[in-house]
Amino acid sequence: MSSQYIPVPPFDYVVFGATGDLTRRKLIPALYYRFRDGQFDERSRIIGVSRSKWDDKKMREVARKSVEDFVDKDFLDKEVVERFVSCFYYVPNDVTNEKGWAELDGKLRDDKDIVRAFYLAVAPNLFAPISNYLTKKCYCHKDARVVLEKPLGHDLASSIEINDAVGAAFSEDQVYRIDHYLGKETVQNLLALRFANTMFEPIWNAAHIDHVQITVAESVGAGTRGYYDDSGALRDMIQNHILQLLCLVAMEPPASDDANALRDEKLKVLRALKPVVGDDLRRNSVRGQYRGVRSGSVEVASYQDELPDDKKGSHTETFVAIKAEVENWRWAGVPFYIRTGKRLATRMSEIVIQFSQIPHSMFTRAQGAPQANKLVIRLQPDEGVKLFMMIKDPGPGGMRLREVNLNLSFAEEFEQRTPDAYERLLLDIIRGNQTLFMRRDELEAAWKWVDPIRQAWDEAPEPPQPYTAGTWGPTGSIALIERDGRTWHEESDY
Repeated sequence: MSSQYIPVPPFDYVVFGATGDLTRRKLIPALYYRFRDGQFDERSRIIGVSRSKWDDKKMREVARKSVEDFVDKDFLDKEVVERFVSCFYYVPNDVTNEKGWAELDGKLRDDKDIVRAFYLAVAPNLFAPISNYLTKKCYCHKDARVVLEKPLGHDLASSIEINDAVGAAFSEDQVYRIDHYLGKETVQNLLALRFANTMFEPIWNAAHIDHVQITVAESVGAGTRGYYDDSGALRDMIQNHILQLLCLVAMEPPASDDANALRDEKLKVLRALKPVVGDDLRRNSVRGQYRGVRSGSVEVASYQDELPDDKKGSHTETFVAIKAEVENWRWAGVPFYIRTGKRLATRMSEIVIQFSQIPHSMFTRAQGAPQANKLVIRLQPDEGVKLFMMIKDPGPGGMRLREVNLNLSFAEEFEQRTPDAYERLLLDIIRGNQTLFMRRDELEAAWKWVDPIRQAWDEAPEPPQPYTAGTWGPTGSIALIERDGRTWHEESDY
């Protein structure tokens, strides 16, 4: 059965930072797919705002080129593309200058049936002035929404400052803090897997689960982005993406699918995280930084080689592994091993639920020892779910135990394109559905857990542990899990 796409009401989507890479690579292609599938039409407007001296024609040229470059060729239709780009408009505006806002008046429609959304794909230091001007110009009526891209601060104090500034213009139910990981199809299926099946929830606890692993690995390097050296893997990935995944794994069943019911349960998990400080920090965390490698004609630069001269010697981490613990009845004693890094062996994001070993084996004469069951939820690439379990190897000659997996591949099962996360999130904003967006108290609880780790690393004299590009990180991350008698689930385990 193919998906049924429900149309959204007409909207004015104002994208601040319209000339940026995010708009070109992600936002425009995502909106095209939704337009192509009939979820909105030419009654909606996408209004780009930036300092560049573009006009409507130039904006439409850029939108057309973006679709041609980043949309699968099988989904391109010339007539549909032209109808789509006709939705685009442009306003040249320096958002820090009050005089530059006049032209936006003419693009926005004064119609109560038109949803207004303001997407702030700009640096966080511009969130406050933009929100301030939107209020002064009366653009943010009661049904307006504002979308905030990360980073939402670099610590708890700066996050509070940003949210206070935005909160002066928008109420909390109008604010959408976007985390594209929450829009991934497999992340949504984690909720269905847990709460739409009776077989998992009764054993989703410390009595039956030995440990949980969450890995978000990237094979690319940090490049020359100045942002990354000011952030590092802890702020860039752990504080938002990975902690959100941990919450979805560990939270209690919400009473309903209401946005706040789900976010209430995620908040409880964040508040139950055991602080990683003092001796626990030294024993249960590892930070690393990749070094270069040369193999034949292939040469990969180290992180230090990619840095400008004024940042050489930086201790910014490109890899983090942490043993986290959720201190509540459901998860007491169950470690959550989380790791992320640049220049790792492959690009891969997955959640591994490692169930406990059977309490007693009756197979004293069998070949092969029983292995504990394992549920692997693959977020990217090759989205899907695998359940590893024991069976008897077919054939005569006695009992031979063998581990196999039940493999649900989304691509094979559904035989359709998996929508990009932004496709879902961009239109959920128009629908007014905040389920997949972080609430302010969630964000601040995450910073409260991360800040002591960050502060201790900043004060530590020793640099991050080195690891060779193309491997799975520093040896310390292997020791982190193996001292507990466990091992990381790797690609070769398939």
